[in-house]
Amino acid sequence: MTDKIKPTQDKDNDPTTLSEQPSIQPIVDLGSTTIRNSRGTIHCLTIVGQIEGHMVLPNTTKATKYEHVMPLLAALEETEEIDGVLFLLNTVGGDVEAGLAIAELISGMTKPTVSLVLGGGHSIGVPLAVAPKCTMIAPSASMTIHPVRTNGMTIAAPQTVHYFERLQERITQFVVKNSHISAETLTELMMSTQDMAADVGSVLYGEEAVEYGIIDRLGGLSDALSCLYGMMEKNKKGKQTRNTQRKT
Repeated sequence: MTDKIKPTQDKDNDPTTLSEQPSIQPIVDLGSTTIRNSRGTIHCLTIVGQIEGHMVLPNTTKATKYEHVMPLLAALEETEEIDGVLFLLNTVGGDVEAGLAIAELISGMTKPTVSLVLGGGHSIGVPLAVAPKCTMIAPSASMTIHPVRTNGMTIAAPQTVHYFERLQERITQFVVKNSHISAETLTELMMSTQDMAADVGSVLYGEEAVEYGIIDRLGGLSDALSCLYGMMEKNKKGKQTRNTQRKT
């Protein structure tokens, strides 16, 4: 017997409905998604876990792979479809040079960028947090500031110490350049033994990070989005003005 009753269409499988929803695959692969609405198009990128460098981390470790993030940042800067980028950070640090490389790319972007520290922004996560044009931190989030460390076998020589000093200087200069804290204050926080962050260092919570000038302001998701939309609108008005001037 032929069933003449037409099956009901599943709303979840409706192509029209699916086209209006952000694809889940970029979230699975890269921890990122693109948000489109009448105010503009935002790409949201998460930097979580440990920053993976030249050594592959175990599968049991949450990691952000720099070989994924770096070309993505270049694409976001060049594409005309993206108006701004929101960075959500909850990182425990990781490879220093890989993290610094990502931070340099972010700071060099011309598009509106906003970071929001959630949970924690530890170690090399500090340069990543201060790299965007506007930086925010949740009141409950923390930032752990300590000098460069390494584990495993090292060559015990004066040159090794000198190398760590120069590497630390690169990080300090970047943080100072992209925030409102002085090099002297940042060094004091790194070398403090009051909090005992492992051995030396300081743990700053949301309001403290703002008071020291590392982060611009306290905020949550709505604050970060509002700030980004404001920067995007200002950017669009600037482009319209330049186009008008060219025509006249």
